[in-house]
Amino acid sequence: MANILVVDDEMGIRELLLEILSDEGHVVETAENASQARDMRISGMPDLVLLDIWMPDTDGVTLLKEWQRDGLLTMPVIMMSGHATIDTAVEATRIGALNFLEKPIALQKLLKAVQQGLSRGQESARPPTYFTRPTVVAEAAAPVTHSTVSHAIHATPMPAALAPATTAIVAAEPHLFSLSFELPLREARDAFERAYFEHHLVREGGSMTRVAEKTGLERTHLYRKLKQLGVEPGKLGKKNNL
Repeated sequence: MANILVVDDEMGIRELLLEILSDEGHVVETAENASQARDMRISGMPDLVLLDIWMPDTDGVTLLKEWQRDGLLTMPVIMMSGHATIDTAVEATRIGALNFLEKPIALQKLLKAVQQGLSRGQESARPPTYFTRPTVVAEAAAPVTHSTVSHAIHATPMPAALAPATTAIVAAEPHLFSLSFELPLREARDAFERAYFEHHLVREGGSMTRVAEKTGLERTHLYRKLKQLGVEPGKLGKKNNL
């Protein structure tokens, strides 16, 4: 987990990057202009900065020069722009930027650039500021079969008033998931998928990349599926950190 500062005057870009990087387990702060970015850099020490080039008050290249001049360019900086020329990108790299991302930013390019930036930060003299989280040893989930589901249903007592309306019960252990066979097929399927994704999100600490690998889904499809099921990755990821 790393501390990442996103500097961009477009609210939509800030919110999108905040959501994606938070899902990856990082702590993300945002600034809408160079003035806010200066204050956040002075008050903290981000492990990585995503910096937009074109901003209304001070452009990103000028801010990068300021940080270099004042000895504050101690973290990897990735520049972003949808209108920058090659000369601008080269100049930013010469000043000290690690990478350049062209808008609209492709998800895989973003994640790869962030990973490279954080790896570069770890190799520098300044120790990276990470929030450690306790090691969680998870039991291997038992394979779910018709007989084990039936056993879980009969072994788990349910209040009579709740039994008819209950769609699914997820107990403290993920493999004790039980499902009512009285539900319509669509509701039963949604209940199982919801429990399935929640289980993997908790085990992977909310990392969408690892969950996508575990479930065999492309990230964009995974985002749509979780939204459809009403599953919130951020909240489930925090459960694994408690």
